[in-house]
Amino acid sequence: MSSIDAEALYRALLDQIRSAYGEKLGAVEGGAVLAGIHSGGAWLAERLARDLNLASFGVINVALHRDDYAKKGLHAQASPTSLPFSVDGRRIVLVDDVLYTGRTIRAALNELYDYGRPAAVELAVLADRGGRELPVAARFVGGVVEIPADATLVLARDESGAAGETRFTFHTEARVD
Repeated sequence: MSSIDAEALYRALLDQIRSAYGEKLGAVEGGAVLAGIHSGGAWLAERLARDLNLASFGVINVALHRDDYAKKGLHAQASPTSLPFSVDGRRIVLVDDVLYTGRTIRAALNELYDYGRPAAVELAVLADRGGRELPVAARFVGGVVEIPADATLVLARDESGAAGETRFTFHTEARVD
């Protein structure tokens, strides 16, 4: 497998969102807002918010809505959902690192609707690896990647750059079911 350039995928994703929304993202009441899925999606939402000059972004914890919750339980480092905006009537750009089966997105939508009824939810993902089990598609995609079905694509962040700049990398791990 060739190396996956997470930074190139990030730039493509940022350009797509900027192109679609321009100044209408978060700036005006009723404008679209970002909500990232804990943890990789939240990292992306944080950097997107900074790069798009947004005052805030939300974080969605899907743990309680996952269909494997009974088997996996609650992750020890999972933080609760935090949405610093009203969900009702808002256009939400839901951000995640990797789109695979669609099950995490389903769980995120369930959690999001616990907070209200958005006008629309659009999905933004850094990497789409195919393999859907649910009818889920992203509007904004950094890139399509191919990795073996028995591998997991994992996003990592490095904040050791100049002025605390966050940089993303991908690596693969053996899949644990």
